[in-house]
Amino acid sequence: MTLQAKSQKAASQMFRTERVVIWTAAVLIATLLAGCMVGPNYHRPVVQAPTTFRDLSENPQAQAQAASYADLPWWQVFQDPQLQELIRTALKQNYDLQIATERINAGRAQVAITRSNLFPQVQGNGDFSGGKEHNFQTKFNFLTLTADAAFQLDFFGKLRRATEASRAELLATEDARQTVILTLVSDVASDYFALLQLDLQLQITRETVKTQEDSVKLTNLRVEHGVATKLDVLQAQQVLDTANAQIPDLERQIAQEENAVNILLGNYPQGVTRGRPLVEQPLPPEVPPGLPSALLERRPDVREAEQVLVSANAEIGVAKAQFFPQISLTGSGGGAFGRSSAFSGLMGSQLGTWSYGAQVSQPIFTGGALRGNLRVAESQHQQALIEYKQAIQHAFGDVSDALIGYQKFHQVRVRQEDSVADLQESVRLSNLRYRGGTTTYLEVLDGQRSLFSAELTLAQARDNEYQSLVQLYRALGGGWQQQP
Repeated sequence: MTLQAKSQKAASQMFRTERVVIWTAAVLIATLLAGCMVGPNYHRPVVQAPTTFRDLSENPQAQAQAASYADLPWWQVFQDPQLQELIRTALKQNYDLQIATERINAGRAQVAITRSNLFPQVQGNGDFSGGKEHNFQTKFNFLTLTADAAFQLDFFGKLRRATEASRAELLATEDARQTVILTLVSDVASDYFALLQLDLQLQITRETVKTQEDSVKLTNLRVEHGVATKLDVLQAQQVLDTANAQIPDLERQIAQEENAVNILLGNYPQGVTRGRPLVEQPLPPEVPPGLPSALLERRPDVREAEQVLVSANAEIGVAKAQFFPQISLTGSGGGAFGRSSAFSGLMGSQLGTWSYGAQVSQPIFTGGALRGNLRVAESQHQQALIEYKQAIQHAFGDVSDALIGYQKFHQVRVRQEDSVADLQESVRLSNLRYRGGTTTYLEVLDGQRSLFSAELTLAQARDNEYQSLVQLYRALGGGWQQQP
């Protein structure tokens, strides 16, 4: 073997050895980067949640009911087609929901920005210069192209913890949007039922006015025939005036409620088309609350609070990594191309350049800033933990309040329906006795006044029951599902 061949073989072996060393170093660095992260890993806190909802201890069937009313999508809970159309419009046009969606877009962009620090940062530069030197009568034109690269080695997980925190913040923003949807659906339904309740009150009032107008006419005829007195006419007129006085106020409330609905829909104030009247709105035969353990997964505000906790936990790792050395690798390369009349023997010139380096930065004395930064991160983590537990507590409180409200308002509505039925029969009998001359007209008027008041109370009781049903659906975490 010649000396030249031996030299080529040795150079080839050296090249292969260098490649092995480079790849081994890369694998070791990657392993080190993947396995070394300071700061605590997140573990969901143990929260002692109740095993059953309050006031259901005497109902074993409700306790064992795994399915929840909130598992139903809103378009199955609210079956009025017009209400469904209003909710769809609100989900398309509501400004609060649009803002929440844009916050998600901003959160995704922020994750991309934070995550970009995990990769090498490369920058290209270009410079062109030309001219003439007066003293030497030299002309020149040069183009310089360079590329710079910098890579921060994340030995202690600072950048990965920051990315983890940013992702958690994005998930919290997405959960916040679901909370906005849940609130929007329930608010539209609540305002719609309130509008139907006012419609019902206005209908009852107008029917009462018509009845009392006929009663006043009838009483005047009876006075003319000597079978009634002027006092009977005055008393009938008082009932008529009382009913008439309530109509403008009810019309004002209806217009304002329509405006409230349109604001939720993202529209300017205008009328609102109604669907079924309040008395025809379906009510579920039973409302199973489901298992308490499922509440924490269904309520988006609880999930949002947990993601905030995840982010705060990762920020502790970011703060701890500040105590350790920060290592960066840098490199650059490029070339200059051009020609100069100073080199008459050369038509052009080329010059290649490259460089590399490493930088290590270790905090030595910061006046307590790093330790203070860590304490801030730990305090914010504790605050997020407390807020997470508080969100769970409020969730169970909301469900308990809604369950109690729905049960009680249901009972009130049933009793009020019986009361109205009894008063309707009483007024009918009073009219028969009055026309038969066995009682005074005062008894008829008292019965009519009581019936008018009872019907208005029943309309309010119906609205209260529907409102409590909406609040229960919202408290259980229903309403944020998207319609396919």
